[in-house]
Amino acid sequence: MDKFIYKKSAGVTALSARLTDFTYKKHAHKEYAIGVTLRGIQHFNLDGSLQLSYPNGVMLFNPEQVHDGMAHDKAGLDYVMLYIDPILLLEIIEKKDIVRFSTPIVYDTQLEQKIVRFSNAILREKDEALCSELLVSLTDSLIHTNLSTDDKKDNTLIRKAKDMLHANLESVLKLDEISAELDLSKFQFIRLFKAHTDISPYQYFLNCKIERAKQIIEKNGDIYSAVAECGFVDLTHLNKHFKSVYGTTAFEYMSHFH
Repeated sequence: MDKFIYKKSAGVTALSARLTDFTYKKHAHKEYAIGVTLRGIQHFNLDGSLQLSYPNGVMLFNPEQVHDGMAHDKAGLDYVMLYIDPILLLEIIEKKDIVRFSTPIVYDTQLEQKIVRFSNAILREKDEALCSELLVSLTDSLIHTNLSTDDKKDNTLIRKAKDMLHANLESVLKLDEISAELDLSKFQFIRLFKAHTDISPYQYFLNCKIERAKQIIEKNGDIYSAVAECGFVDLTHLNKHFKSVYGTTAFEYMSHFH
């Protein structure tokens, strides 16, 4: 049976997940997502190629890196995941420029143990001071092993388009207005956006709405504000799309934090 547990401490969200039949739709997070496969095989597509994370595999996703996810076979899958805001990571490692993981899966015992220990501390609601110390220890290991400063810069038009999408999350996606602002036809814009991001403008816009809703729920526990401020028709509409990305409905997610 599918099971998803979320907790947060020291500015980091931890997820404990058990998958059998559930499949994540193609999506991306604003945070770094760092996890460990505990049992089974994690099957996901990333940057146009299939990736398989076996037991003890450390999974490393960059912010806005589009992926899906599922159990590779009927045996199912258990894993933990940490979601770390880029600003928080840069503060800890004392860098100004974004850093990126150079490979999506690594097998590093020390790194694996630090991720599991940190995620367990959050999930078991240990003292925040301990969680903060474990976060610093984890980032030290990340910097010395698998992070690279060789960042792939966004195309200027794509960055402008993303800014416009983020600024209008409460309304309906207006492709004609965005493409006109970029001096492109609607179809040129769709093709260019997908070529640079591996996701359609509509799916990116929907993912941004879901991310914003998650932030509102975590901050004040007002699920109906999340519905209104993020332009969802009603709670059912939000729950449906939220579950496709987080494995749980927005209402269930709220119960983990409030």
